[in-house]
Amino acid sequence: MTVPAPTVPAMTVAAQTVPVADLIRAAAARLREAGVDTPDHDAKLLLAHAAGREPRDVDKAMLMGETWTVPDGFDAMVARRASREPLQYVTGHAPFRYLDLQVGPGVFIPRPETELVVQEGLDWLTAQHGLYSPRVVDLCAGSGAIGLAVASEVPGAQVWAVELSERTAAWTKRNLEAVARINPQVGYNYQLEIGDATSRGTLAALDGTVDLVISNPPYVPESQIPEQPEVRDHDPALALYGGSADGTLIPERIIERAFALLRPGGLFVMEHDIMQGDRLAAYAHVAGFATAVTHNDYTGRPRYLTAEKGA
Repeated sequence: MTVPAPTVPAMTVAAQTVPVADLIRAAAARLREAGVDTPDHDAKLLLAHAAGREPRDVDKAMLMGETWTVPDGFDAMVARRASREPLQYVTGHAPFRYLDLQVGPGVFIPRPETELVVQEGLDWLTAQHGLYSPRVVDLCAGSGAIGLAVASEVPGAQVWAVELSERTAAWTKRNLEAVARINPQVGYNYQLEIGDATSRGTLAALDGTVDLVISNPPYVPESQIPEQPEVRDHDPALALYGGSADGTLIPERIIERAFALLRPGGLFVMEHDIMQGDRLAAYAHVAGFATAVTHNDYTGRPRYLTAEKGA
């Protein structure tokens, strides 16, 4: 006999208190039944968000056997996540390095592996002694994660970001405004241009003067539609697919644009699919880069390219 998964206790007219452990257990069971990969983790984050608490408060409450009033909207949040809407869309934000970015429909959710791409660029900038106001370009800005991280973490950095979709650019602007409220200098040093990151006319005035170009372009092969509903049904297709069966068409055009933007000795860093490393490194050499190396992500898989323009 199949035993139905417990449901999240519903709110009644008189607010009720429920053991936090029971709330998490019921929500996690619902998410697990829906096929969510990390049901316990997601249930805790949703409860913390609905209650206006920190996740550590949920862990403590479970450990101490506390009871909480069921927060308004918690059941609706669990239902949205059970429908396989991304967790970050449900909560409205996503962490990225030291930033808390606003995200929702129409914007690609920043991933942890992209933090490595940023770190690679920052490490290179740090090693360039005497470079006090570096010029940095973020091609395919999306939420603004890469460019805003650079502008926040590198004092004096001048950052230009390019995003094609006006709908997505609205999220970039929201995040710029939020970061600038905390760090006003970012508001002066970050410039957003709505345009085609692969076009020779985009930021043409900067050609040959940029120190660092970073990009997380669309690179998913069109022949490999993602299985996860969170990705397939919610990430914008414009930010996902690389324009060809193997997904390398747009990344190759980004390589060409980056080469033109960079000054002699400048660095290009780009995220890519785990099967594209060798091809894109070879293409970078053909495009004129003096060096091109693929690096691994947290799981040991080839995930991003660094290429240096000859002096």
